[in-house]
Amino acid sequence: MRNEIVNLLKKENKLSEKTISEISNIEIDDFSQVIKDLGNEETEHIKKSEILKDLKTDYIGKELYVYREVESTNTIAKFLSMHDVENGTVIISEKQTKAKGRSGKSWESPLGGVWLSIILKPDVDQSKFPMITLATGVAVAKTLEKVGVENPEIKWPNDIMINGKKVCGILTEAIAKFNTVENVIIGVGIDANLEVSQFPEELQSGTTTLKEELKREGNENLLIKIFLEEFEKISELFNHEGYETILKEWRKRSYSIGKIVEVREPFNTYYDGYVVGINKEGALIVEKIDGTLKKVISGECIIKN
Repeated sequence: MRNEIVNLLKKENKLSEKTISEISNIEIDDFSQVIKDLGNEETEHIKKSEILKDLKTDYIGKELYVYREVESTNTIAKFLSMHDVENGTVIISEKQTKAKGRSGKSWESPLGGVWLSIILKPDVDQSKFPMITLATGVAVAKTLEKVGVENPEIKWPNDIMINGKKVCGILTEAIAKFNTVENVIIGVGIDANLEVSQFPEELQSGTTTLKEELKREGNENLLIKIFLEEFEKISELFNHEGYETILKEWRKRSYSIGKIVEVREPFNTYYDGYVVGINKEGALIVEKIDGTLKKVISGECIIKN
């Protein structure tokens, strides 16, 4: 995180050229206000004023920072979460240069997409944290429905699909101190006004964009505004233990249930199975080839043809 903050400050000419040894002695925490100020500067494509105008939320996005280019909005969110920001603070960037998805996979984030992170300070039992990713998926799917996408689906645990192709990814990270989770960072990347040809060749067959699906360009600021409103609705359900409602909405839009998958759990545990559903904790329930049921808490599911 330190290197990214230094790089952002240097790129925006907030640090003079210094030797590596001098930079290493900088107290990065002293620049928290500068980082916030950078997020309040004018940007070309994502407009803070348009997002906030008539935004119907009580706390999500009320504190909002927009950047021209960062390595990762999640990293900026982690940094700011330690420097006096409100619950529901949102960080947006027009571009990301070193974004990561689950398992450290690179996430292509060119101009034209929606790349944002939300800082939450949830007051719920930590065992419910996996539900945050599912709830975010529901919020994204509802957002896409409102802009004209028919039947967006959610692939466990963190992808949003249109016609079998990925259009959005979600990355949830917990910030803990002394074994207590203080903040949760939710990163969301939506391929909005992009061409599939902008992505690496190996990703193109499994990727789509809103522009290609809707046959038109959309308003990125409006898309963000709708998402923040939908996210607050689902976040309130989460805060008030409305887990069954969240799971019901998730199941209605599930891309995974009823499919044969290859499950890839941590520590290189791979096996094939049939997705039966998800349980009340948000874990995937898979019937293995031998007929036994397996609860998948973390990992990846590859849909098999």
